[in-house]
Amino acid sequence: MSARRPWAWPLVPLYAAVLAVKTWMRRVGLLSTRRLRWPVVSVGAISAGGSGKTPVVIALAKLLKDRGWEVNVLSRGYRRKGSDVEQVDLNSPEAAERYGDEPVVIARDAKVPVWVGSNRYECGQRAQDSTDLTWHGLHLLDDGFQHRQLARTLDLVLVTSEDLKDSMLPAGNLREGLEALSRADAVIVREDEFEVAGKTVWELVWAGTPVWTVRRKLVFPAPMRALGAGLRPLAFCGIARPESFQRMLLDEGCGVVETLAYDDHHAYTMADMELLVKQGERLNATGFVTTDKDAVKLTPEMRTRLETVGRVMVVTLEVEFINTYEVMRAVEARIT
Repeated sequence: MSARRPWAWPLVPLYAAVLAVKTWMRRVGLLSTRRLRWPVVSVGAISAGGSGKTPVVIALAKLLKDRGWEVNVLSRGYRRKGSDVEQVDLNSPEAAERYGDEPVVIARDAKVPVWVGSNRYECGQRAQDSTDLTWHGLHLLDDGFQHRQLARTLDLVLVTSEDLKDSMLPAGNLREGLEALSRADAVIVREDEFEVAGKTVWELVWAGTPVWTVRRKLVFPAPMRALGAGLRPLAFCGIARPESFQRMLLDEGCGVVETLAYDDHHAYTMADMELLVKQGERLNATGFVTTDKDAVKLTPEMRTRLETVGRVMVVTLEVEFINTYEVMRAVEARIT
């Protein structure tokens, strides 16, 4: 097992003990689970970030909506400044700050209602009350594998090859040990990691648990595509695995001269823009490239400052299921 924070190894047994106590309390009924009227499909992971849950939530929302389901998404809204249960309003000033960056991206790209709040049960109730009660209503629970206070009809769990080598929090990035995959109803792995992750996952889940594969791609804005920010763009991002973003950019022919990485869900300031501009000028960069998760947090003033160096290109990470028919058949068999 690898450790991102070796100094924290002595704390791992304490973290594991807390998890074990909570599991025992749930087993004996000391921790309750609440159930919504509509079925709940959870999309989660065993790691704390970087597994690609948001693109999968968007892909599932689109597929289910196309098949006639009344879909909404329930999200914690990590690092949001708001505290109440709210529906994401894309027209709200500083929407990403109020609701969280990922909920805003989901609402915009999936075009479904997204409700944010620490109490996902209350989010679900508000979502149900805002729509005519219908048999084909469905909640997608974003990042819900560990949120066991809310009952789910289906637990989908993303696993990466990096997860299989990682260690538990706080030394590593795993929220739970690999044995937790035995709770999964289906596991999702990346196409390019199937040879490594897929075979290992088969040994960790119950017999008959499906392992689905997704193909990832970066979508560049037309008409210039990967050259939209020139031949020498400077990349920046505040995501869990920035090295993966840089690698995908280079693989697509986007010749980034450097990548500046901030903490996941970083809240950008004008001071950050000044640093980026200074670095871009030093490297003779032709522009900037960033993710849509980062771009929703840039104010018009921030973008204007960056554009003194060159164009700001925003790329989107999209996923598609390799066998959509199999996935939809399995999901609908459980939720109908």
